[in-house]
Amino acid sequence: MRSSLAPLLLAFVALIKCSTAAHAQPQMAAAIPPELNNYIGTPDKSFAWKLIKTEQKKVLGGLISGTVYTIEMVSQTWHGVAWDHTLQVFVPRGVTMPNTMALWVEGDIPKNGIGGLDEETGVMLASQMRAPFAILYGVPKQPLFGDKAEDALIAESFVRYLTTEVASWPLLFPMVKSVVRGMDALQAFASQHLKVDVKQFVIAGASKRGWTTWLTAATGDKRVKAIAPLVFDMVKMGSQIDLQIANYGKPSEMIKDYSDRLLLPIPKTDPAVRLWKMIDPWTYRERLDLPKLIVNGTNDEFWTLDSLNLYWDGLKGDKWVMYVPNAGHYLKQRDEKGNEEKMPMQAVNTLVAFCRSQIHGKPMPNFNCDMVCPPGAICLDMSVMCDVKPSSCRVLSTDAGTRDFRNSYWKHESLTPDGMTTTCKVNLPKAGHRAALLELEFEMEGLKYKLSTPPRIIEARKK
Repeated sequence: MRSSLAPLLLAFVALIKCSTAAHAQPQMAAAIPPELNNYIGTPDKSFAWKLIKTEQKKVLGGLISGTVYTIEMVSQTWHGVAWDHTLQVFVPRGVTMPNTMALWVEGDIPKNGIGGLDEETGVMLASQMRAPFAILYGVPKQPLFGDKAEDALIAESFVRYLTTEVASWPLLFPMVKSVVRGMDALQAFASQHLKVDVKQFVIAGASKRGWTTWLTAATGDKRVKAIAPLVFDMVKMGSQIDLQIANYGKPSEMIKDYSDRLLLPIPKTDPAVRLWKMIDPWTYRERLDLPKLIVNGTNDEFWTLDSLNLYWDGLKGDKWVMYVPNAGHYLKQRDEKGNEEKMPMQAVNTLVAFCRSQIHGKPMPNFNCDMVCPPGAICLDMSVMCDVKPSSCRVLSTDAGTRDFRNSYWKHESLTPDGMTTTCKVNLPKAGHRAALLELEFEMEGLKYKLSTPPRIIEARKK
């Protein structure tokens, strides 16, 4: 098992949000629905891109600088609506140009992202990654159908699919095509203007863009080298809704756009079952054997704390996870008084480390994790064996009366690794439930970042 990390380029990076040839699509596996790949592979003459601006940017009083390229792109026309995007490329000064680029998928527009994603932030991130870094804005095109945006817009598209059974309606399909066309544009741009042959991408995004990140890899596009989906803990969707109902008594209020449209719980009709299968990353898991970093907040109001445990063991290939303690959907940590940090630095640092690893071939730690609490035991035994000694390790834990930990405050206790192995015991609570996970800190060429284990929930012994 591998562990990993944190959220969306949101506050510090709005992160924690002219070729026309279609790429040949991989042969479809019999058990995989073809609709996603069919939509991506359909040629669209409206696809186009154009470089509109080139400028130099300085950050931190000139200590960091780089070039910002701004591109206008139309990815497709979807049900009569042209999807136009801004695509920005940040090239730090003095880097050797690699053939892999990081691409962040953003839902907002430049300088208007959550937390204020701007050009200075882009230059800073590219400098930390030591490579060109791109941001694709406007995924999805919104608002549409009046004033619908984000989950309300996705839900509307799902209802239209169920009404018509026209396979192009689910909004995730054009969202994925936006990213695919973004890769097309970036390859052409890099060849013409940077004189480099970009062959692969590390794709990352948060929430709906995390969902899009999973599904972009699910197409089987070999240009996708690695992915980092942030705060989308909804893989294996049918089981996730069952878990929410078991833990909360009903689906989370944060996904009410789907519940209100009677999309959740998933109806037992054939079209509804097929719809959710088409847009569930779990359906495509045989294709998802590429390196992946999953970043979640322990207090994310959208999902259950133990959502990851439904699908983690079934993911193939190298994988890491990182939980930001006392952080919700935007991955910004809070103290005991509820004061929230301005920038989601833990998530940003881990994401940068992951991108640097995949772009430059720097190894991430491998570690095996065991967390067991057999029947009759009085504690949870936790251990991690790593191939690299962590610089520090902590056990994080919190209590709740039920399995709803969204408002619980996580405390930590420092641990001392015994060489490359770290162990600890977490006692059962006297009443209610207790959650725990291990957090390890590492360093990559001066950059400190954290990885963690999946969380485990234990409960008081029944009297």
